[in-house]
Amino acid sequence: MPSHRTPPWKKPRPKTGTGAKLSPESVAWARARAKAAGRRYPNLVDNMAALRRQVETDPRRQAPDHP
Repeated sequence: MPSHRTPPWKKPRPKTGTGAKLSPESVAWARARAKAAGRRYPNLVDNMAALRRQVETDPRRQAPDHP
């Protein structure tokens, strides 16, 4: 199945969003990911992955379990 997705750098910014900022731990994780890939600085994709990881591991953002 071919992938015809628009790259994130060509998409417009969302009108609304979480407004989340990267924590110092997420910044360090993005930098380590960029360094492992041979880049000096993290790019948009590294920062997006770090933010997704931060949001998924944040217990305050988890939905409560409903029976």
